[in-house]
Amino acid sequence: MKTGTLDDLECVTVFLCLDTVFLYKARKMPLERILPLMKQQRHQTIRDILERVPVANQDDLRRKLATRGFHVTQATLSRDVHELRLLKGPAGYAVAPTAAADEGLPEIREVLGSFGLEVRQALNLLVLITTTGSAQPVAASLDYEDWAEVLGTIAGDDTVLVICANEKQATALKTRIETYLA
Repeated sequence: MKTGTLDDLECVTVFLCLDTVFLYKARKMPLERILPLMKQQRHQTIRDILERVPVANQDDLRRKLATRGFHVTQATLSRDVHELRLLKGPAGYAVAPTAAADEGLPEIREVLGSFGLEVRQALNLLVLITTTGSAQPVAASLDYEDWAEVLGTIAGDDTVLVICANEKQATALKTRIETYLA
């Protein structure tokens, strides 16, 4: 996150987001207070877009955000997708169900059952093969489960690398994941 103040500007800074206008006095207004407000607005806009129109990929979402006044980089959009726990399926991106509606294991079962194809083990590493374009939401779901065996995940387009502390933990996790695969 950028830090500092807006001392170098003269009178008033105007931020336009959707139908909201943010006016900030330029003297001593820390950027740390401005940026979270814009991020919250952007996250809400992403949710609104996904509820109204289909979004096939991140570039499509980036263009739709730009028409609503949010010009973001691909890196920022990737972070937003991860933070919002968006799921990507054959029809494109969708907002994940709320935690109140689904508890831990049923959610991961649904994600792995829908998008997971196969899991292979190499010592303390698991390679989880997914449908095309689904690796990132699968990796995010694994990360959010907070399973003790998972040290971390790395996602490509259709492959998730799951890193475990040792071979024994990887074997136990592989067995668990195989029960969730359709």
